[in-house]
Amino acid sequence: MNKQKKAIMFFVMLCFVFLGLCVSSNPVYAKKITSIRQAETLSRQKVKKGTVIEVGKDYENGILIYDVRLWKETKEYELTYRASDGKLLSYDWQELRINRTSRSPVIGKQACRKLALKEVSGGTVSNIVKKYDDGIYKYKVKLLKGDKRYSLEYHARTKKLLKYGWELKLPKKNDNRNYIGWKKAKKIALSKVPGGEAVKVEIDKDHGLPVYKAQLVSGEFEYEIKIHAKTGRVLNIKKDFRH
Repeated sequence: MNKQKKAIMFFVMLCFVFLGLCVSSNPVYAKKITSIRQAETLSRQKVKKGTVIEVGKDYENGILIYDVRLWKETKEYELTYRASDGKLLSYDWQELRINRTSRSPVIGKQACRKLALKEVSGGTVSNIVKKYDDGIYKYKVKLLKGDKRYSLEYHARTKKLLKYGWELKLPKKNDNRNYIGWKKAKKIALSKVPGGEAVKVEIDKDHGLPVYKAQLVSGEFEYEIKIHAKTGRVLNIKKDFRH
């Protein structure tokens, strides 16, 4: 009897271990994104049954990001992820099928405000503008809620939501307000490698000195260029064969 109980307990423990492995092996890259495939995986989980039509990576304020565009039914989506931790920085979609023949009366700003506050519950409307665009009257609404800025667009006659999006309000770093900026650092680095392509630009410290490290490729060579973050002076250039 004791042997039977031990066997049952052992079996139960194995089940828990197996379950834990299944959960931990889920290919959701909640941390660092290192490939386009990882960005695609995250975006498909956010937009269920969506079809990825374009993926790109770029630098925004010195931060490596992945932009993913998807299509689902009559909507086109665009998601932006931060590569360093996989955080979703912005989320947008727009309706591709628009009714341009409606003869319903144009709603007023207060009616549109109610629609927006219902869509973003608990938000604060910061701006509402009516415009004639793409053959119809639209209302463009800006809202704030928590750490997000929302942007909505309504059909002024049908009241249909045509665009929806939000972006995170990222905290500004005051310690680099006197830096030249990653765009200028990238320009300086490219001037040292004519015809090269910048693949990475990041802020760093070199023996306590703030520097921009730029990685470039050109032909069979790769370069690492260190640039003084405040003066723009090139401190060091390394050149190696690409592996």
